[in-house]
Amino acid sequence: MRSLLAIPLIAAALFGATATPAQAATPAPASLSCRGQGVDPDAKIRYRAETLVKAPLSTVWRLQTDVARWPSWQEPVTSAKRLDHGPLRPRSQFRWTTPVPATPVSPPTTLVITSTVEQLQHGKCIRWTGPAIGDGLRIDRGVHVWNFVEVPGGVLVRTEETHAGKQIETETGLANEFLKIGLDAWLGALKTAAEHC
Repeated sequence: MRSLLAIPLIAAALFGATATPAQAATPAPASLSCRGQGVDPDAKIRYRAETLVKAPLSTVWRLQTDVARWPSWQEPVTSAKRLDHGPLRPRSQFRWTTPVPATPVSPPTTLVITSTVEQLQHGKCIRWTGPAIGDGLRIDRGVHVWNFVEVPGGVLVRTEETHAGKQIETETGLANEFLKIGLDAWLGALKTAAEHC
């Protein structure tokens, strides 16, 4: 989301994730939120993950919110540009791109994601929304929530994302698998970058 890995707000459109009966019976944890707002509760495409980053909160927060520098530490992000100035805040917008390989349902393309920050609490959480559009592939609405919690030894970073849209919902298994790949890669890249600052 360089191939599929950077497709967190995007990657959602592709493989087949299935739950075992035991997993299906286990209640899902409450959705992540920022200032009381979370992901789309009705979305068919969703993924949640977390990792412990052994670095100061200030480092993790700076990396995650300095959008223009994402390509320097996230290989799947090929470009990122703020559409406003100053610190990231509610109503801030940014546009970023990530390549997506060919899939059984779409040609290779580059997704252009225009994200709008909806909620933000400095050092604690951020939530953004927006569409992702490429040739032959479209996510009408992505919702992405990040939570940052200081714990002994570092920062517990949690993220949850949902995707919605007529096209992407035709292959929810594939979309869920790609979203998983993208978000896991994003967390891994954030962990590596923060721990080596």
